[in-house]
Amino acid sequence: MPLFGNRHSADHTTANSRATRTDTTPKRSSTLFGRRRSSSSVSDRDNHTSPRRGLFNRQEDPSIVGARERVLRAEAAERDADRALIQARGAVRGAREEVKRLEREAAEEARLAKIKQSQAKSISKRAKPLGRHDHI
Repeated sequence: MPLFGNRHSADHTTANSRATRTDTTPKRSSTLFGRRRSSSSVSDRDNHTSPRRGLFNRQEDPSIVGARERVLRAEAAERDADRALIQARGAVRGAREEVKRLEREAAEEARLAKIKQSQAKSISKRAKPLGRHDHI
């Protein structure tokens, strides 16, 4: 079997060939980095139900598959934790801004209340002498 090529001859019969081809469709063989497949081959259906295959079509060890899945789950959990941390920091920032806004609002209300109190005191001083004609 050639390392980088395909067998295209339909009439080739050698000791190493698996079967004699009588039709004119070229037979595809494995390549170094995988297998070319037609969309209707039986091996396609088998590959979808079998475990992943690595380089040179070896089946991966179940412990490797399990470790890879655990790492993928850990990465996803870490991404979720990062998202949650970002949301928590945003919530803290929002709460602090709300408290500062309330403090500014309360300070402004206190300032306005002091102004109102001083104005009321001034009016009260002016109103004290009123009513001297009241005891007739």
